[in-house]
Amino acid sequence: MRGDDTDAIDTRLGARLAELRTEHGYSLGELADRSGVSRSTLSRAERAEISPTASLLNRLCAVYGRTMSQLLSEVEAEPAPVLRADGQPVWQDQASGFVRRSVSPPHPALRGELVEARLAPGADIAYDRPPVTGLEQHIWVLEGILDVTVQETEHHLGTGDCLRMRVWGPTRFRCAAPEGVRYLLAVVRP
Repeated sequence: MRGDDTDAIDTRLGARLAELRTEHGYSLGELADRSGVSRSTLSRAERAEISPTASLLNRLCAVYGRTMSQLLSEVEAEPAPVLRADGQPVWQDQASGFVRRSVSPPHPALRGELVEARLAPGADIAYDRPPVTGLEQHIWVLEGILDVTVQETEHHLGTGDCLRMRVWGPTRFRCAAPEGVRYLLAVVRP
């Protein structure tokens, strides 16, 4: 599903990742040490030779103190107060079966955002740390079943269930249901 739009986003995302590394004064080696991502993978992501995975972006967001939505909004055009459905940016991690639609109009001065997420059947995404420590998240399952592990506590969520959490450590999202899962994620930066 890599078309011109995906290639353009990956190119802008790669350029932004390179800018952030430069702004923080990190060499590729220093960023690799801080993020736990290999130098070669970081270099390939910055040059848009690969489409970064959700896990890779999460690790970089943790280093840079940003949410994934903040990072992705930085590669989009100037924010507007209304974001029409056909203009909402969609990002896909093909390796994990994770599709993410940024529903809220991006705005750097606001702390809350809405994200529609989909996980394919069998998808299993583990984050070793939050992108921003203490991040507040509300997960409302719209269709399907989602298993969420927050640190060591497991939550089995069905259609209509909502989990509110503060993210201080590792999290894991799993879709064991054969039909996949669609959920709304409300994110509030501390």
